[in-house]
Amino acid sequence: MTSENSRPQAVRDAAETGIPSALADLGTLVRIPSIAFPGFDPAEVRRSAETVAGLARDLGIFETVDVRQAAIPGTDELGMPAVIATRAARNGRPTILLYAHHDVQPVGDEALWESPPFEPTLRDGRLYGRGAADDKAGIMVHLGALRALKEALGDDFDLGVALFFEGEEEAGSRSFAQFLSDNADALNADVIVVADSGNWDAKTPALTVSLRGNTRFTMRVRTLEHASHSGMFGGAVPDAMMATVTLLATLWDQDGAVAVEGLTERDAPTPEYGEDKLRDEAGLPEGVSPVGRGTILSRLWNKPSITVTGIDAPSVANASNTLSPEISVVVSARIAPGQRAADAYAAIEAHMRAHAPFGARLEFTDQDYGDPFLVDTSGWAVADVRDAFSEAYGVDPVDMGVGGSIPFIADLVREFPGAQILVTGVEDPHGKAHSPNESLHLETFRNALVAEALLLEKLDARTR
Repeated sequence: MTSENSRPQAVRDAAETGIPSALADLGTLVRIPSIAFPGFDPAEVRRSAETVAGLARDLGIFETVDVRQAAIPGTDELGMPAVIATRAARNGRPTILLYAHHDVQPVGDEALWESPPFEPTLRDGRLYGRGAADDKAGIMVHLGALRALKEALGDDFDLGVALFFEGEEEAGSRSFAQFLSDNADALNADVIVVADSGNWDAKTPALTVSLRGNTRFTMRVRTLEHASHSGMFGGAVPDAMMATVTLLATLWDQDGAVAVEGLTERDAPTPEYGEDKLRDEAGLPEGVSPVGRGTILSRLWNKPSITVTGIDAPSVANASNTLSPEISVVVSARIAPGQRAADAYAAIEAHMRAHAPFGARLEFTDQDYGDPFLVDTSGWAVADVRDAFSEAYGVDPVDMGVGGSIPFIADLVREFPGAQILVTGVEDPHGKAHSPNESLHLETFRNALVAEALLLEKLDARTR
């Protein structure tokens, strides 16, 4: 039996020894094109879920391992398959819920990939492939850490463990809230680890303590009953593209800062982060200026942003001398911590209607909402995970905000109000999640897996 004093070292050794196996299993998962968006084969998402469930069963520590689906509220559809596993706590120990997602983003333009997106490829200390970082690596950090705990302590450890590996996070988590409600008893936990964020850099771990919220919607702009000849009527008749461009330009001021009344900002200090670092991590070339005001991290973490992410309009190939009668755009807004997503959307819609030029008719559809999140950093689990980070990485972790959103965390808070939520991750700033050539930094993966294994050991030694 492992002594109390040697337990952490035994767990660490087991975690490090298990890295090659975890990476091999990660490669298996990356080969499955588990894209949950409409128009892609849902059978691949099912195959991914079954493969992940098989890895969980192979651990031999869970009382139940299932692939389940929940209804999408307001529809007759079921959400994508998710993996759920449970193991009850014993002898007064806490229960930890480990979350990640096994679905991935679409590939985009495959010609931009340097290696096939669903063929895991090693180059220069990184593993390339869609989902290699976001978020199949999160799944393997969880499973690899559990493997290490079992190897070091045996399968009769006392920590309660639940797994929830979602299958539609990239596609909007449409059944997430219903899934939580359906499985609340099984997923109830004292600590929740969401392994779907990033780190300060490739060598410095981070605990994500704030996340911007988001709202996304489609807006249709209409100015004409039908298309008209641009030579015959241009100059007197406003076409929909003209109205759309004019309207969208009112969303930002001359500095590129959001100019919508009613969107709030959060006043909070940020670490040092210079323009050179922004250019390196974001791919911003010299000569193109950053936008917004204030410190760079305040713009990314604590202020709103608005992005036009899609447009339906005549393509360049189909361009003709025609006044377009209508144009549709997709608008995605990030919301500062402290503001409800629904309130932010209402402010943006009111702005659009107030600034619609030439009497253009506006229609708003497909609204999605995700509230921001702020972590309570006073809990014992936060102290434990910071210690685990320091021990695994050899440097102290950074508390950081994230400009992106994880909308379902608000659902976790609502369903499990007493749980301490830890938002961690395996990504580094050069991982290019959602982009061509997504990759995982292998040393970061190793450290993240070791850190989580050490966290599990700490929780197994803790009386609830």
